[in-house]
Amino acid sequence: MKAHSPVVVGVDGSQSATDAVWWAAECAVARGTPLKIVTTIYVPGAYAVPIGMPPEFYDEQETAAKQRLSAAVEHARRAAGEGLSIDTELFTGPATVTLLAESETARMLVVGSRGLGEFTGGLLGSVSSAVVGHARCPVTVVKALAEVEGVTRRPVVVGVDGTRNSEPAIAEAYLEASLRNCDLFAVHAWSDLTLPPRYSDDALDWEPIQAREAATLSESLAGYADDYPDVHVHSIVVRHEAVKSLLEYSRRAQLVVVGSRGRGGFTSMILGSTSRALLHSVSCPLLIVRA
Repeated sequence: MKAHSPVVVGVDGSQSATDAVWWAAECAVARGTPLKIVTTIYVPGAYAVPIGMPPEFYDEQETAAKQRLSAAVEHARRAAGEGLSIDTELFTGPATVTLLAESETARMLVVGSRGLGEFTGGLLGSVSSAVVGHARCPVTVVKALAEVEGVTRRPVVVGVDGTRNSEPAIAEAYLEASLRNCDLFAVHAWSDLTLPPRYSDDALDWEPIQAREAATLSESLAGYADDYPDVHVHSIVVRHEAVKSLLEYSRRAQLVVVGSRGRGGFTSMILGSTSRALLHSVSCPLLIVRA
């Protein structure tokens, strides 16, 4: 258990990374862990940089990176105050390699969903995809943090599929709900499929299905109530596929927590279909916990 390991956040100077720093700082304070802010720069041999770049190009990269880290520290201080222990490190290797190496000792990795460069380029760039799929610790992907009144009173939502793959996500969700002093919505979909019209609600005998799936959900949550008596849990069994249901509940949530793989995924897949789809669709921070 990496209880006292740092929360690590990658920055590239983008607004999305700035929001990630804010979220990571608050997370570190709540968990009583240090915060580590990292960035990376272009160096010869590490990246395919344009041929013929003058030597000062690399000096400018280093200067910009140091400014990036300094600005991130200031932002973290505004979010968490002077009591937070903050460390920074400038790396000279590929961002994916850097973050995955950090995940070996981190309590959590935090990245933005969009960025200016290597860390989070694109809606879900190659770096963030690799980090989410291969990190050795939980990863939170933070989209732009909306200044919404009452956001701290919104619940944490966790997807529960009834398999052992979701157990680490359940544990992390209970912890987050306890730290945030908010309710926890545990959402369990009885099917991952979009059913044909002939299997509509009227064609299914829903009551026995609901009873069976409610028992599965209850069994998955058993034991956590003793560890987190302060967390009020809403157990929800839905008829629709998991992605659609979790997306609906995410609109009223401050955080969504899911496992990295679901009940139907192949072990060779980097991410399960549910977590992969939510990465592209949820608007609130998404915490993905490796099984």
